[in-house]
Amino acid sequence: MNGKQYCGAKNRAGHPCRRAPMRNGRCNLHGGKSPGAKPGNTNALKHGGYSAETIRFRQLAREAVQDAKELDRLLRETIG
Repeated sequence: MNGKQYCGAKNRAGHPCRRAPMRNGRCNLHGGKSPGAKPGNTNALKHGGYSAETIRFRQLAREAVQDAKELDRLLRETIG
């Protein structure tokens, strides 16, 4: 327990936390070791959805749709 009896963090009233500390001197609620992501975490996989290439592709697709709408509007004006 690293020679300490208590965590050492203070609560709102200014009193020390009464939980047992870990090796770093704090309890798991006040700065203890974080377990981190589990091995094989699929939530941490990179998907490339925000890469420069993908952003540029979406921008070009958006411009193509806007151009198509403008062309449709011009054709309707000339025909109708």
